[in-house]
Amino acid sequence: MTTNITYYSANASVLVKQYDSVPFETVHKDWLKAIPKEGMVLDVGAGSGRDARYLAAKGLSVVAVEPAVGIREIAQEYTVANPIHWLSDSLPELTEVFRLQTKFDLILLSAVWMHITPSERERSFRKLSSLLKPSGKLVISLRHGSCADERTMYPVSADELAKFASQFGLSYRLLTPEKSNDELGRADVQWQTVLLTLPDNGTGAFPLIRNIVINDSKSSTYKVALLRTLLRIAEGHPGAVIEQTHEHAILPVGLVALYWLKLYKPLIDKFEMQQNSNSNRGLGFIKTDGWQQITAFSSNDFYIGAHYSDSATVQAIYRTLKDIASTVKNMPAKHTTLPGTDIGVFHVELNQTRKPKNDLLLDFEFLSSLGKFYVPVHIWDSLTQFSVWIEPTLINEWSSLMAGYGLNKQRPFTKVDYLNALRWEDPERSTSKIRKRVNELLTNEGVACCWSGKRLKLSGYAIDHAFPFARWPNNDLWNLLPTQSGINARKSDKLPTGLKLANSRDLIISWWKQGWQNNKTEFFSQANLALPNLKPNNANFDDVFEAFALQRDRIKALQQLEDWR
Repeated sequence: MTTNITYYSANASVLVKQYDSVPFETVHKDWLKAIPKEGMVLDVGAGSGRDARYLAAKGLSVVAVEPAVGIREIAQEYTVANPIHWLSDSLPELTEVFRLQTKFDLILLSAVWMHITPSERERSFRKLSSLLKPSGKLVISLRHGSCADERTMYPVSADELAKFASQFGLSYRLLTPEKSNDELGRADVQWQTVLLTLPDNGTGAFPLIRNIVINDSKSSTYKVALLRTLLRIAEGHPGAVIEQTHEHAILPVGLVALYWLKLYKPLIDKFEMQQNSNSNRGLGFIKTDGWQQITAFSSNDFYIGAHYSDSATVQAIYRTLKDIASTVKNMPAKHTTLPGTDIGVFHVELNQTRKPKNDLLLDFEFLSSLGKFYVPVHIWDSLTQFSVWIEPTLINEWSSLMAGYGLNKQRPFTKVDYLNALRWEDPERSTSKIRKRVNELLTNEGVACCWSGKRLKLSGYAIDHAFPFARWPNNDLWNLLPTQSGINARKSDKLPTGLKLANSRDLIISWWKQGWQNNKTEFFSQANLALPNLKPNNANFDDVFEAFALQRDRIKALQQLEDWR
């Protein structure tokens, strides 16, 4: 780091001219909309002060950090209407910054991260994340390519920042999946930009969610159902976001409808529990040509990657999802408003679609074709980060609502009955498909335990949820691994360590290929929606494992599960 500081001081005049030759709006075009309208900004490695001056001109209070005295002195000569607070400081310590006892709405690291040694990056990230206000944003630009002078630069990776984000509880968004060219015309230099956000810790999203759950008037369970639907998607499907702007996370309406279907199916068809206060008024999504044609199905029969080829079933499921989407748009989404206003919290756009005839695959393409569901980012981040605390409140409120409805009172339902009906899926039934597949393979070839590598026997194997179902309910094919019964019992509801997962990489990928090579559509449909940083059309098992490992770190950071080694 000292060598770099010396270089920037010695070449200050040339570098200032070079940096100032490219406007802020050109260099940072990918995140202009994320600039806060007011508040505090920290510009780490501020260099010529170009970015600091632009942000100060927006009326923001800017603290500019630059350790190279030569370039800092030139930058300080500029006169700006809104003064910039300059500090001589650097990562990973940021001692002078911490002495300010200030949290920031925006922290910018432009062309800085490649100078930080890999061994100091985790500590640097932790320091930066601790300086953010709730909902504060951290923007880091990543420089890829060689360096032609004496400066020291290290390779950088967006995946590294994604892991740090998971570890320290920040939401992560790669703004430039495809690397962009260098604005100074250097052919061997490319750039990426990462936007990280500290979720609202209760100053905005939590009170709003609580108000919807506890205080909002409800003539049905719809509002609570919608929040739980979004929570299940937020926790289990980071790959499902079509687009994330500075205001909204945009989801496939079809995915919202699918999870709504899965939540309501046992309540209506199995337990016949009343879901609104007026027993004479039916539920908007229960139609004769839709829902009532699939009453024999269970909630476990509807899942991402499921394929249906019977014409009557295909059209009934399609009609059901369309009816649910319309009900969600016109009822809970429309009537869930900001406290004291008629301004809707959520927004739904429905598409006109062509009815399928004899074939329906519940994949990203189909679920997205039904339309878009807009969730405010601060609510999405809170549902993602704090689902383990929010969901019990939703379940309790849903249970209480049902207990108060007339028809339910006439039946001998207990509190336990309501809670059991609201339980998310049945993991035992959900493993039947993989057991059938393992049994098929064991009659013709060997199957290895994904944790030990030892050959399994028909009489002595178990199906393990790699990420424990009790704490992260997911029955996707990629999360279900054949193991020895004894190992599965010892693992229980623990989370495999990163090292354990890495050491089992070859075994897990080999199983995925062996088990699902002939069912790749379902496997990848599920993985690409459930795991972070995968594209909807990904079909690479190695990429799934990388995302699998990242999701492990994410779950560990969110829930602090006990390690299994």
